Amino acid sequence: MAPGTTRPGGRTARVRAAVLRAAADALVEVGFAHLDLADVARRAEVGKTTVYRRWGTVTSVVADLLADMAEQSSPRTETGCLLGDLKANARLVQRTLSDSRQGALFKAVIAAATCDRKTAQALHRFYEIRISEWAPCVRQAIDRGEVPAGTDPREVIRAVSAPLYYRLLTSADLPDEADADRAAEAAVAAARAGAYVACPASL
Repeated sequence: MAPGTTRPGGRTARVRAAVLRAAADALVEVGFAHLDLADVARRAEVGKTTVYRRWGTVTSVVADLLADMAEQSSPRTETGCLLGDLKANARLVQRTLSDSRQGALFKAVIAAATCDRKTAQALHRFYEIRISEWAPCVRQAIDRGEVPAGTDPREVIRAVSAPLYYRLLTSADLPDEADADRAAEAAVAAARAGAYVACPASL
């Protein structure tokens, strides 16, 4: 089993929680390039030996942090209509990205993923988990006839959050609730128009 991936309870769980909180704090404050396991151990008030033995590398700590964030994320909301579901999804993303700590944390992790392969893989796993959580909302909309058969649920979910991340990374203005609702409305309109219907492979 990879370092930092065990999930036992008791003291081990408390140590993991403390280390991941400390790693998140350090990422926000100093960024991935300056993340140091000894500093994480000091912040967490945990022995350096424990941190090095369980995680071994900065990348392993960040990967475990992302796994924990995925586990702690809120479950999907089902309102009975696609627009309601996707607005709930968009508002959840917006609240996370506009939070002073969480938004800074995501910026740091995304920046790290551009230059570190293992961090990129961990980030991809995080989003795969979140997309898989919300994709059933689109499948239910297909069953209700709200969007065409063959609509790719995962592409619809990606389309909801993409504008919000774009604003986070390219603008001084954080996404607000109006941005979230607009992103959901645009994704639903595109889905209804067939924009996300998977095209058959060319013969």
